[in-house]
Amino acid sequence: MAKKVNPIRSTTKSKDYVKAIKTVVNEKTGAYSFRTEIIHKDSVQKFFQAK
Repeated sequence: MAKKVNPIRSTTKSKDYVKAIKTVVNEKTGAYSFRTEIIHKDSVQKFFQAK
């Protein structure tokens, strides 16, 4: 079988994206959960400042 190439990953633009993981506390139960997003590296500060 031939190997398929993902066109998004083959460009250099994909190196501009990062996976950000933020810990979020539930107000009612106090339990922790994680919010995960793949965002552009310029938007990382906005992601962590937002509630």
